[in-house]
Amino acid sequence: MAKPFIKWVGGKKRLIDTFNMLLPHELGNMENMTYIEPFVGGGAMLFFMLQNFNNITKAIINDVNPDLIKAYNVIKTYPEKIIISLEQIQREYVRLLTEEKRKAFYLESRDIYNNNALSDIENTMYFIFLNRTCFNGLYRVNSKGKFNVPFGRYSNPKICDADTIYSDSELLQKVQMINGDFERTEDYITENTFMYFDPPYRPLDATSSFNSYAKEAFNDEEQIRLKEYYDRLSGKGCLLMLSNSDCRGRNPDDTFFDDLYSEYDIQRVFTSRSVSANPSKRGKLSELLIRNYDNIAARESETNININTIYEQRTYKRTV
Repeated sequence: MAKPFIKWVGGKKRLIDTFNMLLPHELGNMENMTYIEPFVGGGAMLFFMLQNFNNITKAIINDVNPDLIKAYNVIKTYPEKIIISLEQIQREYVRLLTEEKRKAFYLESRDIYNNNALSDIENTMYFIFLNRTCFNGLYRVNSKGKFNVPFGRYSNPKICDADTIYSDSELLQKVQMINGDFERTEDYITENTFMYFDPPYRPLDATSSFNSYAKEAFNDEEQIRLKEYYDRLSGKGCLLMLSNSDCRGRNPDDTFFDDLYSEYDIQRVFTSRSVSANPSKRGKLSELLIRNYDNIAARESETNININTIYEQRTYKRTV
C-alpha cells in the first residue's frame, strides 16, 4: 500500500483511524470530489484519502518547502530514476562500517544538498537520504534556509523503499503539486471540495517548537491569517478539517485556539510524540481537530473505530 516516502515530524499516521471516523459523512457519495491539502508534509492523510475514496478526481497538494514538493513531483514522474539513485547512495552508505565514517558521509551529503545546484533527481535523492539518516527524521532549516539537522546514528536505515515509491507514484498521477503560500490553494476549489489542513503547529512551550520547515516563521499572526482563510473557504461551502496543537492541554489558561475557532467543532484527540531528544518529553499528548461540520454519530456507525480515542468534545453550531 502507498504510504509516506519520508519521515515527517507531526505526521498523521497514528491518527488516521480517528480521522476516518471524523470525516464528512457525505464524502463517499460526492461526484468528482476535489481533495486539497495546503500543508502536505509527509502525506499520510493524502495517501489514505487517495486509496479510500475513488471518487476523488482531482487532488491538490501544496507546501512552502520547495524541496518537499520537488520530491513529490520526482516520485510522480521519475520513480525508476529516483530508485536507482537511492539504491546507489544506500550502497555507498552501508559499506561504511564505522559511525565516524557514516557521520562524515552524512555531513558531506548535507553540504552538497545545501550548497550545490542539483538536478531534481539528485536533489530528491539527497532529500530522502538525509531524511532517513538524520536525527529522528526531523526536517529543520536555519534562518538562511539551510538544512541543519545533525546525524542520526541509525545502524541500518532503509534509504531506498522501492515498493513504496512505486505505489506512491501510481497514486500521485492524479495529484497536482504547488509550492507556495497556503492561500494559493483557493484557486483550485470546486463544487465538491474537502480540504485537510495540517499547518506548522503552535509551540506548546519555548522548547517544543519544531515548525522550522522553512526559513519563514509561522507565528500567531500566521495562525490568525490561516483562520481567516478557513472562514473564507467555509463560506464558499468547502468541507474543512484542521489539526493543530492543544495549547490548553499544556496550559489551561492558554485558550488561543479555543477562542480563535470558537464557532467550529473542536475535538481533542490523543496522539504520540517521539521527536524530543529528552525521553521524558515523549509519549501521549492531545491535539486539536477542528471541523466546519459535525456528524460524529453518522461516521461512528459506519466504522469499527472506538470513540474512546477521543477524550473531549466541544461542539459548536456552524455559523456560515
